[in-house]
Amino acid sequence: MRTRSQSRRRRQQQTLPVVVENFDLEEPIVEQNVVPMADNRTMAQMLQAPIEGYEDAIVVPPINANNFELKQPLINLVQSNKFTGRQDPHNHLRFFNKVTSTFRHPEVPNTSVKLLLFPFSLDGEARDWLDKEPPRSILTWDDLVSKFINQFFPPSKTTYLRNKITNFFQEPNETFNEAWERFKGLLRQCPHHGFSELHQLDTFYNSLNSNDQDALDSAAGGNFLDKMPQEGLAIIESKSKVRYSRSRANDSRVSTDAPLSNSSPSNNSFDMQQIAASLEDKMTIKMKQMMNEMKALVVTTLAPVKSVEEVCVTCGSNNNFNHCPLTQGGNDFPVFHDNIQQF
Repeated sequence: MRTRSQSRRRRQQQTLPVVVENFDLEEPIVEQNVVPMADNRTMAQMLQAPIEGYEDAIVVPPINANNFELKQPLINLVQSNKFTGRQDPHNHLRFFNKVTSTFRHPEVPNTSVKLLLFPFSLDGEARDWLDKEPPRSILTWDDLVSKFINQFFPPSKTTYLRNKITNFFQEPNETFNEAWERFKGLLRQCPHHGFSELHQLDTFYNSLNSNDQDALDSAAGGNFLDKMPQEGLAIIESKSKVRYSRSRANDSRVSTDAPLSNSSPSNNSFDMQQIAASLEDKMTIKMKQMMNEMKALVVTTLAPVKSVEEVCVTCGSNNNFNHCPLTQGGNDFPVFHDNIQQF
């Protein structure tokens, strides 16, 4: 039978905490309440705009060159062709790279010069885009080019231009040279089109009218597609430089009143246009010569003609013979009077 003192002792042993000493464990860190310092600024000072957070998006690496300086003429040249967001971004980058390549410094990388100058080449919508980029988010020139192209040349535009290249077709009244220049313009607008040189030449050849295809085959000495890609490109460039290579689809409708023997319709059309071009040149030269001759003529004005004065045949004075004093009555020379009357 337990006594009261034993029961009390047992309850005390149960309520006492068990302390385990572990000298290997670090002592617990007791967090203390940090009392914030009082803000002694006035409300006007608190409402003022912050003086931090205005860093540019482009981070230019430190330049340790002693005599490095961007000359004002270089900045003016960059600003002469500003990009506003409406032009072709690829053309802008080509122009910018060409301008910045003229600046050389042995201790300054060219990419650092580009990072410094590129903001000067932007204006309008493009400038707003760069200002809205997060601070210090563009660290290299490749980062800047990537963000710039993705902003102003989105993937949807790439798809649109790729479709235009694939579905290219020569217009009815478009010359060979005009079609080739337009096709090259599409390729230049989308330099990342991904089409091989073979695909480009095949697409352009099949887009031409029959007359221009025959002309290319004739220049190739057979089938144009039997040539190597480099040879085919040289043939196209050579044909495009012919000044009067019109070769429209309706040029085959040559009048039969003056047929050309031993010639195909396409050759007839081309020869007729060469003749017309030669005649046009000659007429133009002749007209210029005539205009120059007309300009060289000196227009002379005639002097005013004096009034004819009447001279008497008898006395030689300025009077009519009827009023001549030698023929009037009372003179001493009646013989003159009779002669004059008879005359």
